[in-house]
Amino acid sequence: MTASARLMCGLILITVPTIEFGGYFLLKVISGKMSRLSLTPFQQGMFRAGHAHAGVLLLLSLICQPLADEASLGAGLIWLVRIGVPVSTLLISGGFFAAAAGKARTAPNQWIGILYTGVLLLAICVLTLGIGLL
Repeated sequence: MTASARLMCGLILITVPTIEFGGYFLLKVISGKMSRLSLTPFQQGMFRAGHAHAGVLLLLSLICQPLADEASLGAGLIWLVRIGVPVSTLLISGGFFAAAAGKARTAPNQWIGILYTGVLLLAICVLTLGIGLL
């Protein structure tokens, strides 16, 4: 593993406690211990989706680091992948949470664009990496 991949993996792993805290928060919400928040079913679903996507995409971010070492891409594109996949994880997960923010929300608010931006960035990065590995 290159020093760049090792650095990025270390930075990505440091974010794991934030996902753990999110899981703890969701467990409290689902178990009824956070009833003072009075979240709608829509908000609960969006929070679950944000948490799940954070965990899965964090793993994808880790997997992409050593794969980027093997890709036949220029340095700029390799760094696009190395940084873009973890950033897309933040945007997608954060987009779910941001789009559900507000009192008694039953539909996404204007912040849903954060989610779509993350999805677009993720698609660009994984397609770039995939092509570089062919």
